[in-house]
Amino acid sequence: MNAPAFAAVQPRAVGTARVVVRADQAGQTRIADLRMSGSLKLVFPQRFSRAAEAILVNTAGGITGGDRYAVEAQVDVGATLSITTQAAERAYRAQPHEIGRVSTTLTVNSQGRLNWLPQELILFDHAALQRRLDISLARDAQLLMVEPMVFGRAAMQEVLRDVRFEDRIRITQEGVPIFADGMDLFGDAATHLAKPTIANGAGAMATLVLVAPDAAAQLGPMRAMLPATAGASMLRDNVLVLRHLAADSFELRRHLVPILDRLTQNTLPQSWRL
Repeated sequence: MNAPAFAAVQPRAVGTARVVVRADQAGQTRIADLRMSGSLKLVFPQRFSRAAEAILVNTAGGITGGDRYAVEAQVDVGATLSITTQAAERAYRAQPHEIGRVSTTLTVNSQGRLNWLPQELILFDHAALQRRLDISLARDAQLLMVEPMVFGRAAMQEVLRDVRFEDRIRITQEGVPIFADGMDLFGDAATHLAKPTIANGAGAMATLVLVAPDAAAQLGPMRAMLPATAGASMLRDNVLVLRHLAADSFELRRHLVPILDRLTQNTLPQSWRL
């Protein structure tokens, strides 16, 4: 029997990053464990608060076919961590029969809070990428997650005519699934996204999930901040979900940043504003 087509491909770039944070007796979040290898780095800006902030940096400059990246983060009891990226990530053109893979595993323990706030993933034509995001929450843990995407740069008149993109998001609380999402784009993504029942020609989108005791109280104010191409609803008493479509990344950010400001109590990482 012949081996699978992707089995013989050697990784072009490999990177792993793992961080564990804990709250000390004064409630200050501190790094308990940190490991990095390859082209993934974590840097920690100085913050004048009890929370910690980490910026994920891909020194390879983007993702292409054959790349392998893995990110792990654990927030221990009572700690608060925000993770963002230095800039928008880019999924570049891949060679035939090559595919990049990104795996992210996040764990938030009792009374912990994680803000998972990566900047946009920009898909380029002929990109081939598989992503998986798994988040495990304790019963009283809190989460703010956003995943923005751009389907080609509008300013460069880029059109996605041949891509392979597989994306999966899974969030559990006490082992029970509370949110699952998936997206598959194969081939002519531009034509697919142009359909009124799919994205009506949108060039960018974002998915936001808030898991918190006050999630329901945020629903009304958030809806008032949204354009006609976005919507928000409650999945459970403590789970709010937002989906936002926009013409391009500028329009997406114009509405998304004020919402993130509100949900982070105006502590959105500075890299989002650069």
